[in-house]
Amino acid sequence: MTAVREMVDPVPGAAAPHLPAQPDLVQLLTPEGERVEHPDYSLDVTDEELRSLYRDLALVRRWDVEATALQRQGELGIWASLQGQEAAQIGAGRALGEADMAFPTYREHGVAWTRGVDPLDVISLFRGNDLGGWDPVATRFNLYTVVIGAQCLHATGYAMGIQRDTADAAAIAFLGDGATSQGEVNEAFIWAATFDSPVVFFCQNNQYAISVPIERQSKVPLFQRAAGFGFPGVRVDGNDVLAVLAVTRAALARAREGSGPTFIEAFTYRMGAHTTSDDPTRYRLADELEEWKLRDPIARVKAYLSRSGKADAEFFAGVDAEGDELAARIRTGTLEMPDPAGTEMFDHVYAEQTEEIAAQRAAFLAYQEGFEK
Repeated sequence: MTAVREMVDPVPGAAAPHLPAQPDLVQLLTPEGERVEHPDYSLDVTDEELRSLYRDLALVRRWDVEATALQRQGELGIWASLQGQEAAQIGAGRALGEADMAFPTYREHGVAWTRGVDPLDVISLFRGNDLGGWDPVATRFNLYTVVIGAQCLHATGYAMGIQRDTADAAAIAFLGDGATSQGEVNEAFIWAATFDSPVVFFCQNNQYAISVPIERQSKVPLFQRAAGFGFPGVRVDGNDVLAVLAVTRAALARAREGSGPTFIEAFTYRMGAHTTSDDPTRYRLADELEEWKLRDPIARVKAYLSRSGKADAEFFAGVDAEGDELAARIRTGTLEMPDPAGTEMFDHVYAEQTEEIAAQRAAFLAYQEGFEK
């Protein structure tokens, strides 16, 4: 699982001062859009599947751009952008089986998309209308987790349940590079390794834990940490949707067959701010961003499809038109989203109503009525 291939750097020697040259990692599609092979990770995809992956990447980015604009216009309280990380999320999401369960952070909009979650059900969370409008059981996509690293424990516990149910399924926990410094994440690694739990830890190393660069978080590549816990780690080009798909499929298959957890480090880059409340110009240089734009995950797929003749101008124009329709639906749906009733916060605390919650609800209604008189 640790076999790697050197990444082709489109700008030799142009790395930003704090970044080393591009590391060895699994790659199937170069930044220039050239298809390459890897000795340990083969991937057979049809032309239709390739076009579908491009469509996913493009539409998720359009969703992200529209959501960012809505936040800037005061329609969302905050937004966590995924720009630059689309390939990591779409590749991992498309690798999941129907029975697998995903445990996201607060940025996995691309994974949500692959699990059939409506973008407006995610938008409602950031608008403050609810805690997430989708059904985690039906979609096999858990609700967003803002507490850094907590979802790794949730995924590990769920995976241990899969073992006891003898189900042919796996769990996957998404986390960022900063979360690897959290105690909860390391505790999840210990439990998962000890019980050979069918779980994959998918780390999107986007180079910054908010404003702290990766070299101040770890003296060794993150994927190498897995060996200390007793399970494999692999570093993949997180901007290569094909490599991410292949590596994640292999890790999930390994988990389902009973061989235990895997740690995947998707080496990528957060092109935007950590959230819309962050200003990345305070801690990183403009030339670093420009360098990473040359490794854009969407541009390389488009280049490959175009050069290989697997997609034409009409296809790309159709995806762009679909993106316009999606953006319009997101904007209209957000602006027309009804405000929730204040009493809704009491409705889903427990599966069944309790006397204590009922009393709190009644007290809240009485408090509100006092303002109406």
